[in-house]
Amino acid sequence: MKFNIEVDTTPEEVRRLVGLPDLTEVHEVYLAKLKEVADKGITPDMVQQMIRNWVPMGGAGVDMMKDLVGAFAAGATGKTKK
Repeated sequence: MKFNIEVDTTPEEVRRLVGLPDLTEVHEVYLAKLKEVADKGITPDMVQQMIRNWVPMGGAGVDMMKDLVGAFAAGATGKTKK
């Protein structure tokens, strides 16, 4: 036997039913920050800071990857650091 139940609810109603927190204020702050960035434009410093936050080991991970890519590039061109 198979039952199909269709419930017509909004996402807000489901959120309340399941007991999830209301993140409307956090969402508004996030959107305001995105609008601010869109108005000012993304700077290279902002991109670098985002990557440092996302990469494992933070800034040390970014520096390690930069050194690794530099070593590969130097090896590919036949130039070595002294």
